[in-house]
Amino acid sequence: MERARSFPSRRRLLKGAALAALPYALLPDARAAAQTAAVDYPGAEWTPATSSNYTASDRPDSYGLDYVVIHVTQATYADTLSIFRNPQKQVSAHYVVRSADGHVAQCVRERDVAWHAGNWDYNTRSIGIEHEGWVDKPAFFTNALYEESARLTAAICDRYGIPKDRSHILGHYQVPGSDHTDPGPNWDWTRYIRLVNFA
Repeated sequence: MERARSFPSRRRLLKGAALAALPYALLPDARAAAQTAAVDYPGAEWTPATSSNYTASDRPDSYGLDYVVIHVTQATYADTLSIFRNPQKQVSAHYVVRSADGHVAQCVRERDVAWHAGNWDYNTRSIGIEHEGWVDKPAFFTNALYEESARLTAAICDRYGIPKDRSHILGHYQVPGSDHTDPGPNWDWTRYIRLVNFA
């Protein structure tokens, strides 16, 4: 005697198809877990640069980390993230700090070499932090930007044993061979280093 075959109901099939069609981005728990797992700094938002704009590595094993390099974007926060996603730009930084509220985006893992300093040796030995704003517009250097950036820099220094001083927390203009002036004369280094040390 042949056993009757059991087929799923039409309703069950439609439900399954609808669930399968949901994009991954609409599943909040999975997305949040992926973002959390991807960042090195708790609270940062994972906004990855294209892999064409940085070098995969396994720092600090491959290269020791000695510096944090401070940059100013000369662009908006959104435009900076867009630039890092454009493979033709050949530039990235590990982090971008938003002016209005100090929100931190991580674009490159700390173990990888971001292309931010314009000097390969310094790229391999540093973490690059971009700050939304322009060197000649000090209004972009808000309290929130200074405070959140200082917490980020302090965490990086603690993680890799980098001294929290001006010999190790550099402006882009201090990188040998750089033709950049950022973070510029309006960046308050005294305040920033104090915030880093008290973070």
